[in-house]
Amino acid sequence: MQFHRAMIAGADLEAVCREATAEVWQHLGAGAIDLVVVFASTRYGANIDRLPVLLQEGLGARTLVGCSGAAVTDETQVLEGRHAIVVLAGRLPGTRIDSTHVAYAELPSPDAGPAAWRALLPEIAQRRSSMLVLGEPFHGDVRSLLTGLDFAFPGVTKVGGLASGSRHPEGLSLFCGRTTHHSGAVIVSFAGDIELTTLVASGCRPFGRSGRVTKTQDKRLLTVDNSPARAFVAEQLRSLSEADRAIAEASPLLLGLAPDPFAASEAQSDEFLVNDIRGVDQSGNLVVTESLPIGRSVRLLMRDGVAGAEELRQRLREADLGGASAALLFRCLGRDSEDHIEFARQAGDVPLAGFHCNGEIGPLANSTHLHAYSAAFGFFRRRVAR
Repeated sequence: MQFHRAMIAGADLEAVCREATAEVWQHLGAGAIDLVVVFASTRYGANIDRLPVLLQEGLGARTLVGCSGAAVTDETQVLEGRHAIVVLAGRLPGTRIDSTHVAYAELPSPDAGPAAWRALLPEIAQRRSSMLVLGEPFHGDVRSLLTGLDFAFPGVTKVGGLASGSRHPEGLSLFCGRTTHHSGAVIVSFAGDIELTTLVASGCRPFGRSGRVTKTQDKRLLTVDNSPARAFVAEQLRSLSEADRAIAEASPLLLGLAPDPFAASEAQSDEFLVNDIRGVDQSGNLVVTESLPIGRSVRLLMRDGVAGAEELRQRLREADLGGASAALLFRCLGRDSEDHIEFARQAGDVPLAGFHCNGEIGPLANSTHLHAYSAAFGFFRRRVAR
């Protein structure tokens, strides 16, 4: 496998695409390009719709996918608040890559069988090894999509992120081939001599003890362990040292939800899905971002850039980066660490392309989840027969 990454800044989109195209051809040389992944700043506005056409005219990639972001990154820098794109182009012999756009309205019902979910994607004779999923957060529930993909394709690694950079429902962009979409999701399937391996590192640190959800109402947490939710929070805050209390007070508290409802033991400190606590209502109930299942384990979290950076450092050490040909980074907008720098320090000359997300997609406890305040990496590797 052969990859090249090009990061180009400039307000003139046509000029930026010409420069990126020229750089890719200079480094990859003559021959067909199998895959292009592109992330672009939303500062290009409506002009961004032309991006996939301009790149395809220059590169003619067999598969081109990507999305818009509030910031784009490679292994050397993050460009935020600027007109910029980052392109990862590659030749992947012995592989098959299929991409498709899916509208949230097309998703099967929760009661549908796996065949209905498999029908969303192009048929592949070979077994899929992994998937890249790029979505947007305004027009549907990406969690339902991820649950369906896990149901239809168990054991297939899935990684990706949600487009960012606009609060307007039509302000985000997804690229698939020469077409730009402003809703739904783009799914890329890989088969043959390639796989995407992943790691997810949180930017949060748990504190206090775990508790069980015992009463909820809509998106409100009423009781934990049959006591008022506000009392549970107060108990955990009292357990903090003075230094940790200062960290907790510097940013909003978060609620960790154990992903596995059938786990026989308590979730480990790094095995919680992160939920925002949006506030406390007049009755003292916690208002959260999604409905919480009764009986599930929860734990309070604090945003901690130092702890998040150390967790990423350790996970990268365990990831065998020497076997990676290229990498994608999906990083939360609210994360407080320089993930690209740590990657470059450990990965050497492995090319990296990424963007800052509205949510990061990656595995946890044998299922695929939408994360927050996290960094999710996808590493392109030559597949080893198992």
